[in-house]
Amino acid sequence: MKPLRVAGNVAELPSTVFGARSLMWWATLGMMVIEGWTLALLVVSYLYLRQDFASWPPLRTPHPSLVVPTTNLVLMFVSCVPAYMSARSAKQFDTVRVRRWLVVFSIIVVAITVVRWWELWALNTRWDTNAYGSAAWTIVGLHTTLLALDVADTVGLTLLFFIRELPAKMYTDTNDNSFYWYFSVAVWIPIYLIVYVGPRIF
Repeated sequence: MKPLRVAGNVAELPSTVFGARSLMWWATLGMMVIEGWTLALLVVSYLYLRQDFASWPPLRTPHPSLVVPTTNLVLMFVSCVPAYMSARSAKQFDTVRVRRWLVVFSIIVVAITVVRWWELWALNTRWDTNAYGSAAWTIVGLHTTLLALDVADTVGLTLLFFIRELPAKMYTDTNDNSFYWYFSVAVWIPIYLIVYVGPRIF
């Protein structure tokens, strides 16, 4: 039996890393890819159904309202500031600032999710009225599940940071949480344009 040979020493490698050096970051990216493709398929289905109608929305179906969806879009853009600041503070292991920015972040994402309820009704049609209503509600509804997931994650992280001292890996989780939120906001922009603005143009 050959004697074992030391290939390398990993004892001095950091136990806490951020971004692409973290396994959880890649897991989060994998979730984004899966959810992004799912939303893309729903948008393609929405556009495919559009071909079967002379007008879109169909006749006697009003256009979606723009006030509530546009307000929520602005809130999403604003929410990226506390998301960025909480991630930046986490990279510095600054507990006080992480707590502060997570509180602000939590308040805004909860508000966005609450406003989403009225945003669904701003479609001005029920989900079971016609194919248009079903497609629009499904797209917005699926994106709402992304919001709900991130609200649970953000509020949960905030509570944990206030309840007890946390291990260093929780700071990387805070960074990944913001990473996922950027994705949620980014994918909403084309959905907003297609579902709420598009019927007024095409």
